[in-house]
Amino acid sequence: MIVRPTIGGSVLRVQFSNASGGEPVRIGRAAIAKSAGASAIVAGTSRALSFAGQADVTIQPGAVATSDPVSIDLAAFEQLAVSIHLPADTAVNTLHPLGLRTTYIVKGDRTGDTALSGSDTNRSYLWLTGVVVEAAPEAGTIVAFGDSITDGYGTTPDTGRAWPDLLADRLQKDARTRHLSVVNMGISGNRVRRDGAGLSALARFDRDVLARPGVRWVILLEGINDINFAAIPGMPSSEAVTAEELIAAYAQFIDRAHLHGIKVMGATIAPTEGLWLYSEKTEALREAVNSWIRTSGRFDAVVDFDATLRDPARPTRLNPAYDPGDHVHPNDAGNAAMAAAVDVARFLKP
Repeated sequence: MIVRPTIGGSVLRVQFSNASGGEPVRIGRAAIAKSAGASAIVAGTSRALSFAGQADVTIQPGAVATSDPVSIDLAAFEQLAVSIHLPADTAVNTLHPLGLRTTYIVKGDRTGDTALSGSDTNRSYLWLTGVVVEAAPEAGTIVAFGDSITDGYGTTPDTGRAWPDLLADRLQKDARTRHLSVVNMGISGNRVRRDGAGLSALARFDRDVLARPGVRWVILLEGINDINFAAIPGMPSSEAVTAEELIAAYAQFIDRAHLHGIKVMGATIAPTEGLWLYSEKTEALREAVNSWIRTSGRFDAVVDFDATLRDPARPTRLNPAYDPGDHVHPNDAGNAAMAAAVDVARFLKP
């Protein structure tokens, strides 16, 4: 599995999770190395991972396993290959389906190989949920917390074109913000208030934001799936959502983050006219939520992705230049515009 840390360092830890439950997951052997492209690694850079001094680890349902630290000099955006061997047939319950990086799968313990010939491929992360880079004391993390738009749906795979990746590029190019990393915690299909594509945002906030090391800011972009899913014909009335309910959830995110000294940048929801679920009702709900995000004063900062992405001639739909055709998910150009819209000066210490 190929990962791209957004900050450099010389000591790493790797995190695996069995958060979705099911049977215990046993990893018999694991390693991390610098990627040489495709399934190859740079010779001499492979480091065996251990867990409390042991080469293998069994992750119980709902649990997380973090490796012991390993030394490897790493520049920001230098790609790493994380390899694991599963000694037994293992059901895949905890995965990130839209990883947007090609994963290579072969039979047998090949964690020591410099390339995986004859591999099958997909673009998902399996059990791998983080790489922790031990950086300078002033370093910090910005969590991009959201749904498929944050996840990068609609962007070109293997290129790092999702807006959190491009925001990280901006931070590394600016000497004032080079100490900040960006962690993408977007889940396609995720909703604020209800489970479905993973746990609801309210339920996973502790795990995906508060429990991440060094978090200073979270950029919150969630809500369109709550609005649209409730509009699916035949959906039970229990799935309905109001602007007041979404606003109450946003207030919870803010309060919980502030308790941990984390600031929150609220992001407005982009338009979706043209989507088959779009209606005057869904549009009114979106506009009510966006008005609160812009004017409530509850957020520590606001980024207006709605204004960035909408068609100036028809504000209820995406700008055609940013629409890949589904009328919801911005394309590569739209994601670049989103990353450019974030005021990075807000992340600087007073």
